[in-house]
Amino acid sequence: MKQLYDTTKKLEGKYSKTERPVTDKEDMTITEIRGQRNRWVEHFDPDPLNPSNIQSPHTDNPIDVTPPTTDEIRMVIGQIESVKAV
Repeated sequence: MKQLYDTTKKLEGKYSKTERPVTDKEDMTITEIRGQRNRWVEHFDPDPLNPSNIQSPHTDNPIDVTPPTTDEIRMVIGQIESVKAV
């Protein structure tokens, strides 16, 4: 489909496909196809300083699930009432 679109644009005379050169780490343009492919592989390789084998956090942390006391509820209601509604 893209090839059909590109051909149509060429025939209309409105075709301007921008070519972006592939550069190495020193900003030198790579002209060989093999060198460009190798550079893309190098670019998309995972970063060795950012390993993907990170351990997941522990999920068995003790959490206090006791219901709040009446005094705690009164204190929170007082705090809510003292703050203006936004």
